[in-house]
Amino acid sequence: MTLDAPGARAISADMTFEERYGGGRALVFGGSGGIGGALVDRLNRCMAVETLSRSHNGLDVTVEESVANWAGKLTPGYSVIFDATGALEIDGYAPEKSIAAIEPEGMAAQFALNALGPALLLKHFVPLLAEDGPVLFASLSARVGSIGDNKIGGWISYRAAKAALNQVMHTAAIEIGRKRKEAVVVALHPGTVESDLTRKYLARHKSVTPAEAAENLVTVMGRLTPEQTGGFFDWAGERVEW
Repeated sequence: MTLDAPGARAISADMTFEERYGGGRALVFGGSGGIGGALVDRLNRCMAVETLSRSHNGLDVTVEESVANWAGKLTPGYSVIFDATGALEIDGYAPEKSIAAIEPEGMAAQFALNALGPALLLKHFVPLLAEDGPVLFASLSARVGSIGDNKIGGWISYRAAKAALNQVMHTAAIEIGRKRKEAVVVALHPGTVESDLTRKYLARHKSVTPAEAAENLVTVMGRLTPEQTGGFFDWAGERVEW
């Protein structure tokens, strides 16, 4: 099948991801991880995909100099930019079971990677989105970042960092939407995915493989329209409360 340039399409809620973005260019951050790697494989079916990660390229999303340096090396014109960075445990700090377990260094590390990192990616890479046609900037969040959905407590630093990420994405979407009427900027919850990040916790939740998660995310991204920009959606396309 021959795919036209993304800019040639009118936006419709019933379009597939391939119809909306196929034939364009995609950039995936965290492409060496479980979800990121699976997403790269899935996007490669319909787009030209580039990846950046700490392990493969030395990108440190918590250091602005590193982010800005890589942004300056790449050619603008991406139809899709996907942030699959993030971690549940950082430098040996595991999710807290109580407020008494909070460690300042561990909480600071959570905010640096899971909130500041995506904010810096938005700052430096949004200018690299294609100037014409539908464009998408998505970042992986987590349902535990939902304040309204929190019924059991715990995991304070990770929850707070993901809640901050959701606010960053929502605020950025408002700003970007003023200039880019065809832009979709969203936070996405992939479900519980079988990866290094979740291995210790899989017994507690129903899980999916990275490939299944990637397929779900692509399906959701294809259905989202500019009217839904700034939202927080799960793997099935359902809106998650803030």
